[in-house]
Amino acid sequence: MNEVSIVGVDLAKQVFQVHGAAADGRVLFRKKLSRPQFAKFMAALPRCVVAIEACGTAHYWGRELAGHGHDVRLIPPVYVKPFVKRQKNDAADAEAVAEAAHRRRRSSPRISPRITSPT
Repeated sequence: MNEVSIVGVDLAKQVFQVHGAAADGRVLFRKKLSRPQFAKFMAALPRCVVAIEACGTAHYWGRELAGHGHDVRLIPPVYVKPFVKRQKNDAADAEAVAEAAHRRRRSSPRISPRITSPT
């Protein structure tokens, strides 16, 4: 797993689809993980770019992953859609998110870990 360069994540309510690729674009893994499994898996993964399609929980997970040292990027859905190569499903979406982050020349918003205190 040391050669993982980019991880595309499709967030959902119960199960997350994760797509890992090397710098040259080779697919290294495709996984379907529950929330606890996802958190544990990403904590054990070496630092890499983690691309998440912007949605309701993307900022929460972005902060969690940035806390583990990952370079987290939020990708707007409009930039992901052109990279979906087959019928829309969670696995295809995770792959498209990784591809969009890999190919985009414009910088994506990065998430940094921060502690939010109640006001």
